Amino acid sequence: MAETTSGRSEEEFQDLLRRLELALEASQIGVWQHNVNDQELLWDLQMHRLYGTRRHNRRVSSDVWMKALHPEDLERAIRDFDVALENKGFYNSQFRILLPGGEVRHLRSRAHYYEGPDGAPSFIGAEWDVTADVLLNRELASQKAIAEARAVALEQSRSRIEHAADHDYLTGLPNRRYFDRRLAELRKDASVETLAVLHIDLDGFKEINDKWGHAAGDATLQSAAARISGAITANDVVARIGGDEFVTALVNVGSLERLAAIADDIFSRLRREVRFGNEMLKIGASIGVAMSQAKSAGNLLAESDVALFQAKKLGRNRVEFFTPQLQSDLQAERRLADELRLAPVLRQIEPFYQIQVDARTRSIVGLEALARWRHPERGLMSPAAFLKVADEYGLTAEIDAAVLKRALADRAAWVSQGLSPPRIAVNISGRRLADPDLIDGLRALRIPRQAIAFELVETIFLDDPDDRVLANIAGIKEMDIDIEIDDFGSGHASLIGLVKLKPKRLKIDRQLVTAITVSDEQRRLVGSIVEIAQALNVEVVAEGVETEDHARVLAELGCDELQGYAIGYPVCESETAALLKSTLAGSRGRSSIGGGVRATESVGQGSDRS
Repeated sequence: MAETTSGRSEEEFQDLLRRLELALEASQIGVWQHNVNDQELLWDLQMHRLYGTRRHNRRVSSDVWMKALHPEDLERAIRDFDVALENKGFYNSQFRILLPGGEVRHLRSRAHYYEGPDGAPSFIGAEWDVTADVLLNRELASQKAIAEARAVALEQSRSRIEHAADHDYLTGLPNRRYFDRRLAELRKDASVETLAVLHIDLDGFKEINDKWGHAAGDATLQSAAARISGAITANDVVARIGGDEFVTALVNVGSLERLAAIADDIFSRLRREVRFGNEMLKIGASIGVAMSQAKSAGNLLAESDVALFQAKKLGRNRVEFFTPQLQSDLQAERRLADELRLAPVLRQIEPFYQIQVDARTRSIVGLEALARWRHPERGLMSPAAFLKVADEYGLTAEIDAAVLKRALADRAAWVSQGLSPPRIAVNISGRRLADPDLIDGLRALRIPRQAIAFELVETIFLDDPDDRVLANIAGIKEMDIDIEIDDFGSGHASLIGLVKLKPKRLKIDRQLVTAITVSDEQRRLVGSIVEIAQALNVEVVAEGVETEDHARVLAELGCDELQGYAIGYPVCESETAALLKSTLAGSRGRSSIGGGVRATESVGQGSDRS
């Protein structure tokens, strides 16, 4: 058998060639050679397959390649080849070609420069189809862009909600949550010597709302916010903390005379009429003022509130300063606190129940137990009369515990009557949630599963709950007691707390609900809250439902449940039992919009803790 000069036989070379051809065919890589001087290409079979040309022509004119190039890639592909030729180096390019049938194919081409025996320049290289890779990368890039756009939208939505948590939606001013935090910071600031707080309540605001509508009320609030802001410096703080209530913290005012001048200026500004369309709306203001050294300003907001109360008591539309003369009022408050401290022990605290209904079917799905104080001398008192004292003197935990025990007793009585009461929501304070003995105490009550839900009222702590609180909440969930976040959107509960605690449901604050029938912005805000809740599988209860229009809009926005005076007023145990019996009997009477349950006692129309 003949052998080559290298010692290999012809058969071995043929075998190597066959294996090389099989490898190239399997890889679908085409091999080409370009003789530059005569503009001639040598193509193997795979190259013809790639370009869709006649496969029997091994020699191909370079025009065939250029004519196959996509018009948009022609200039760049030729430039890549010219650069490689000029540098006598490595050729590397990617381009599109158009097949005879119109199909577009993406090719990758690589080659090495070499010179023949006669010095003629040539390239030898390979090409392969990368269409699938290009399309895959394009799809991945598109999906990445979509994901990034969604992430941006989510971040924007989160930012709006976070901003809403610290600011009033209507005026753009900070809310109570922000104000409390800023006031605490100012007290600790070494550069702040004195602090003064002005507590401002608009006079005549209700009349404007009643006569001219919510739009006029909104214009009045926005005007008041601008006027107050214009009367203070950049170092001061102004916030809207309630419907028509504002507070300002003034830094280093100096003298009482200067403070009085600022208060009078704000008072004068607020007494100017507000233009609303062709109407001029008349308003006024009651202002309570308190000032102290910064380090001893812990009660400043409460003192300004006492002064505001005095201004209202004396006929409104005036400025009053907190003075030692008003200290007697605080003494009376302390006496009330002492009585309130004994009220749970004496079984004077009892629950009134307000129904919650399914937003679509209007069937009763829950009750909220609202504390009432049956005072031996003053009669039945709503939370508006004692809750502030309870908060200030740390009595909320005892009141919550008393309401829970009475609610469980009422529920047991209803069950014994053959009724099937829905879940009962009971408030639970932040102080009680931090109690290390809470879970043992709850287990001792033998609470039926799915019978009770706990509303977190003092939800400002949700930004960074400690381990004890988180452990207690986990223990509560293990007992099949639902966790609800109350007053969401009021500036207390945060998104961070919502994700951490994973509540069963959240209650949209009544202040957000009030204007949804007239404010597109308010509807969008409530809609954003509902969307976030749905994304977290959290049910949504809307408070403050006062009209059928409220109920309709809230249902359209996706709220699950409704609660408010249009649904039913808080009523005592016996009236609630009667309502449950009528529901059991198939009567729709007082459990639907238009026939809302009315409290027989005027206290039922007061402001509740919820």
